[in-house]
Amino acid sequence: QVQLAESGGGLVQAGGSLRLSCVASGRTFTRYAMGWFRQAPGKEREFVAGINWSSGSTDYADSVKGRFTISRDNAKNTVYLQMNSLKPEDTAIYYCNVASSVNVARPIGSWGQGTQVTVSS
Repeated sequence: QVQLAESGGGLVQAGGSLRLSCVASGRTFTRYAMGWFRQAPGKEREFVAGINWSSGSTDYADSVKGRFTISRDNAKNTVYLQMNSLKPEDTAIYYCNVASSVNVARPIGSWGQGTQVTVSS
């Protein structure tokens, strides 16, 4: 079982930036793909970005392409989400999760507490 802890959320003005972190502990997850997901009030949880741990290949939702960047630090068991040019519609609780290696948009692990991101207009 992999335990995940998200951090880095906060309140930011539109156009600003935040960097989210997700630290994994427990089982070694160097072979897992990882993804970031978000859930806005009244909406279903959706895929944001994913990274294949072994190849480093990435995938993004169309709504964040060109603004968000997912990366990882294997030595620190940490995956990051750099969010630039934030928009009010990016407001949500952001979660990381273990993802399918063949489809990083599909979460396969347990959800953590998430981290709140609020973008003011």
